[in-house]
Amino acid sequence: MDRVNTLPVVDWDLAAVSVRELNQFLHDLPGSEREATGEWPTIRVHNPAGQHSIAVGLQVPVQVEVLGDGGYFLAGMNQHALVTVHGNVGWSVAENIMSGRVHVKGCASECAGASGQGGLIVIEKDTSSRCGISMKGCDIVVGGSVGHMSAFMAQAGTLVVCGDAAAGLGDSLYEATIYVQGLIHGLGADAREEPMTSADCERVATLLSRAGLPGDPKQFKRIASARSLYHWHADAANEY
Repeated sequence: MDRVNTLPVVDWDLAAVSVRELNQFLHDLPGSEREATGEWPTIRVHNPAGQHSIAVGLQVPVQVEVLGDGGYFLAGMNQHALVTVHGNVGWSVAENIMSGRVHVKGCASECAGASGQGGLIVIEKDTSSRCGISMKGCDIVVGGSVGHMSAFMAQAGTLVVCGDAAAGLGDSLYEATIYVQGLIHGLGADAREEPMTSADCERVATLLSRAGLPGDPKQFKRIASARSLYHWHADAANEY
């Protein structure tokens, strides 16, 4: 959830300064002492105009509000920070996120949350293909639908899809879990539907609440790994 503090809001206009200058300013903000006091500064970024690599590599407790559309790799490698985008984003938003939260009010292009190791990613509308590719422990909640090959080779973490999922969902899935409320247009290799348990419903309800999105956990389907690809078998070589 957003932090409430008494620190002044700082405005940055990317029509007047570079993304590099903004990111350097964010990297230079005080760190652990801010986290201890709960006083997190808020930075508002105006006129992002689809520029790439906004607010990347943050390792400090800060709230960043991007007022418009962002380009590739927005909030990549995020740690601690709470980043909200009031618009759409390009490829690989929150790539390799470690902790914190990245919240996109619009749509996201391909590879949202790629290789994410922790934290929460919220996409309120749709994402393109390979959402959650190779995720390693983060949680992703999508309010709309996801494109093909989402959660490809996902190793750990949770992907919650409130809309539909395109073909190839969960291809080569490891220990990540996928929940889909809408239609599934095709599962990938080694992915299978399993019964929803009370623990699954609780998990979905918790993530929907954290994301601030509606949904009935009992309407979701659970997708997990069949674990048949964990070990290579010579007799099944043509199936890989």
